Amino acid sequence: MAPDNNPFSMSTMFNALQRIHLSNTRLKRLFNLMTSCEGVGQFKDLISTFDQSQLQKMASLLTSDSDYFMEVVSNKYGSRRVQKLLGISDDVDAFFYGAILQRFFDIMTDKYASYVAIRATVVFDQVKKHVMYKYLLHYALDIARIQYGCIALNEVLTDADDPLYRNRLLDVVARDALFLSNDLWGNFVVQHVLKLYDLRCTYRVAVSLRGHCVDLSFKKYGSYIVEKLLEADVSMGMVVVGLFKCGGDRVMRLARSEFGNFVVLTALRVTQEMNRVDLFRELVQKLMPLRHLLLRSHGNKIANVLETCSIATRYSN
Repeated sequence: MAPDNNPFSMSTMFNALQRIHLSNTRLKRLFNLMTSCEGVGQFKDLISTFDQSQLQKMASLLTSDSDYFMEVVSNKYGSRRVQKLLGISDDVDAFFYGAILQRFFDIMTDKYASYVAIRATVVFDQVKKHVMYKYLLHYALDIARIQYGCIALNEVLTDADDPLYRNRLLDVVARDALFLSNDLWGNFVVQHVLKLYDLRCTYRVAVSLRGHCVDLSFKKYGSYIVEKLLEADVSMGMVVVGLFKCGGDRVMRLARSEFGNFVVLTALRVTQEMNRVDLFRELVQKLMPLRHLLLRSHGNKIANVLETCSIATRYSN
């Protein structure tokens, strides 16, 4: 009897359904293996016994559907196991590379999946890394404004081993520093780049925030950013000059405020430490008439510094 080649015959459809069922069963078993909370530490030993064809088959199954892959890497244990599969070989990486790019934004902003993308930027070859960096540049501002995205972006900024793309990412953050500094999560990215002590980036952040540092100083996380700028020699002068330009009433409110008082104290400290006597004296002169208003407020420590300066002046005379 001749084989039935009709694609709509009962036997052909039955065989196709069987293959789908077998495929779904295999994917379900693989999902259970990848996301199990047991044997995470032994997974590396297990895959070390696989040959290249087995590893490629595993990677192919894991990345066969973007939703399936996303479900695996969004799982705490699935993420850890996929990370162990990265960097084994270029052929295996090729499967994960395509899957990561397909859901790049979702992966970079997920609590656990983001670690897969971060790991990829470390172990992938240069060609794949460069494409991932281009995706990062495109989505950077949106990623920075999401809770787990800002964490992932900070990790990449710390570990990026390509100076060109690292500087481009820093430039994106610096250029939009004002926008990010006023964002619930984006401000953490600005804080992070300032902690990298990249003088070029710090200066560019200061330029972007020029004229806005006093407003930021009234906010909890904004004040952290301004304090970091004050502690850097390349940006300290710009911030202090911004304080000089404030009217007396605004400076008083800043010095008495919950977060602004730390900014003023930092300004007094760094101008002394950096031996900027001119700036220190001008700052003291601006604050001295307000000393009595700072007592019994958040500005009490500022009042104490001013009192010390007043005593020192009297003795010197």
